[in-house]
Amino acid sequence: MACDRCKNQAAYTRKYSGEKLCSQCFSKSIVKKTAKTISKYKMIKHNELVAVAVSGGKDSLALLKVIHEMSLTHNFKIKVITIDEGIPGYRNEALEIVKKVCLELNVEYKIYSYKDLFDLTLDEALDLRENEKTSSCSMCGTFRRRAMDYAAKDIGADVIATGHNLDDTLQTFVINMLSGDTTKVGWMNPDTAVNSLRKIKPFCEIYESEIVFYAFTNDIPFQSEPCPHMNEGIRTDIREFLNLLESQRSGIKNNLYQSIIKVSEVMKNSNSNTKEKTNCEKCGSECTGNVCSVCILVSKLKSNQT
Repeated sequence: MACDRCKNQAAYTRKYSGEKLCSQCFSKSIVKKTAKTISKYKMIKHNELVAVAVSGGKDSLALLKVIHEMSLTHNFKIKVITIDEGIPGYRNEALEIVKKVCLELNVEYKIYSYKDLFDLTLDEALDLRENEKTSSCSMCGTFRRRAMDYAAKDIGADVIATGHNLDDTLQTFVINMLSGDTTKVGWMNPDTAVNSLRKIKPFCEIYESEIVFYAFTNDIPFQSEPCPHMNEGIRTDIREFLNLLESQRSGIKNNLYQSIIKVSEVMKNSNSNTKEKTNCEKCGSECTGNVCSVCILVSKLKSNQT
């Protein structure tokens, strides 16, 4: 089976398009598609510093490789930020991989821990929660978003780039719809022009399976140990359901993604979706109420500690 672009031996077939590619042409296609997404949504501007959020997983390390390659020929700089949740036996491997890759690429990196920022590790926070209705993923997400904001400001970044892929977008959309949180649907559009500290997802139009193959074919090391809390939420069930649909009807993920973007655009422009932003009375961070969700969460957990 020959590559459709160079006639070398094909290594990957895109079922939704029928295209057959060798490893080299496949890798080039991922870089090109990422660059096209960045350009289409004006994700990175001239002379900007991009904070690449690298966890040590396949998506973020693949993004680092692609963004680093682009930075060598484009007018922007990158630094890596890594968040340490403080989960024993899980994060240590990832931190070593991030350190190794950043040294090889000669990219500056910095690690920020929940313990330093919130005086709580994730495991300590989980032990202090009142009940398990507040999921570990929900708590971790609240802390992680704040930690990344802090990290980006600390290094003087203009943009935060994360490795979220097309599958992540689909899963988040379904979760929001199942939970009745339609407001968040309006925040899913990749157009970030209105935000001060922009958060971009250059892989948002690329299948997770393609990023997995990109990582393998480019010998990118990534964390082998799964998060011990990954199966506590509904996301895994939704991932498996969408993968099943895609295996039976190739291209259905692409179709759903295009629909989500259209719905998100409508929701973003609706009056009901806009909330006036202010600054948190306790920490000064931007929020939509008097006190931000992070301060509320930390305060509740600390009260349970005493």
